[in-house]
Amino acid sequence: MKLRFKERIALYNLVAAAAIASLVFLVVYEVVFRTAFNHLDQDLRTEQEEVVRSLAFSGDSIVISKMAEWEEQEHQQEEVNPTFLQLVDNRGRLVFRSANLTADRFSYDPTVAKPKFFNTNLKDQLIRMGQFPVKNNTGKIVGQLSIGISRAESTVVLKNLRATLFVAFPLMLLVLYLAVSFAAAKSIAPVQELIRSTANISDTNINTRLSVPAHEDEVQQLAKAINDLLQRIENSFNREKQFTSDASHELRTPLTSIRGTLEVLVRKPRESAHYEEKIGHVIREVDKMQLLLDRLLQLARLESGAVLLGKEPVRLTAVLEGLKTKKQHELEAKKMGLHVQIPTNTEVMDDRTFLEILLSNLLGNAIKYGSDNGNIHCAWDEPARSLTISDDGPGIPAEHLPHLFNRLYRADASRTSQVPGSGLGLSIVQKIAHLEQIEISMKSEEGKGTAFTLRFQ
Repeated sequence: MKLRFKERIALYNLVAAAAIASLVFLVVYEVVFRTAFNHLDQDLRTEQEEVVRSLAFSGDSIVISKMAEWEEQEHQQEEVNPTFLQLVDNRGRLVFRSANLTADRFSYDPTVAKPKFFNTNLKDQLIRMGQFPVKNNTGKIVGQLSIGISRAESTVVLKNLRATLFVAFPLMLLVLYLAVSFAAAKSIAPVQELIRSTANISDTNINTRLSVPAHEDEVQQLAKAINDLLQRIENSFNREKQFTSDASHELRTPLTSIRGTLEVLVRKPRESAHYEEKIGHVIREVDKMQLLLDRLLQLARLESGAVLLGKEPVRLTAVLEGLKTKKQHELEAKKMGLHVQIPTNTEVMDDRTFLEILLSNLLGNAIKYGSDNGNIHCAWDEPARSLTISDDGPGIPAEHLPHLFNRLYRADASRTSQVPGSGLGLSIVQKIAHLEQIEISMKSEEGKGTAFTLRFQ
């Protein structure tokens, strides 16, 4: 059975209320029941005390010393709250029986050693019976006294109470269900409004935001959470659009250059040296596109979550010395020095392959954007378990710092920059750092250089 949220709230509240009401009604009935019969039992005890005071004992025999008490009018009548008396000795002989019991005799338990109360019937009357052991002056039980009084009034009271509770219970549940349904409908009205507003949002109006309720409650928190989600979606949507535009531009530029070169070559025959020069230019442009595509594929793999990491102890000095050898040509071209200031036994638990890619990208950026004849320092801080890669280049303007990890972002905005690159290196660095659980931070000042700090676990 499929129920709406409002109906489920009403149903759950109804079940809880039914359980609580049932418990309350049972307690009320039990209290009235015990009160009614305790009152009758107390009357029986009072009657027993009066009767016992009129008895005398001769050994094991019972002698009725005050017959007037035993022959009271209430012991003779059979209507209007009569009292029934019966006294038997230990041998089961009837010592006395009230006039209203002439044709009847109470059954009794000869083994009773303390007062016993129970319900029974006499003819058509409902009786509350009390059986009391009769003890002589030495404390020996010498007989059994049975006293009965009408329990008709108590039975009527309990019957009326049961009828009232049985009628009140479903009525109460019905009223409660209607009240809770109304309250639930009013309570979820803001949620339904959020649903309607959210359903109208698409990629064409992704900048739309939901109205936030004035009350500081869960609905307000939900509206704020949805608005935050919409903001993140809009930011992601805008980044994707910007990425598509940037990627198109990055690919269009070398393709345009290649097309222009080939068009010039086919216009007329040229010297072989000229062909070689133009073909070399085309190859370089193809290499740029190949680098961009490789980086895009690498980034896509990292973002897809399909990358499996293998944690192992990695010596940082070995990795950086290997990268220094690989980038020696680039360092020599700019006459830069790479200084590794790390103890030889320093190890981190990471995936060696991805750590090499991360450090290679950071070193590549430091070489590309560092100053000619400058220096790159790789320093290890053992207490903080952090590696800092810094250069003494021109630094990065403050307005560019928040965007450096965006895909295809170039701080030099010009697409004709003489600095080669795809604008994807730092995005890859950030993704790998996230996968490796490495905390990455950056600090840069114009004229003082840039430093990236990696904090390992």
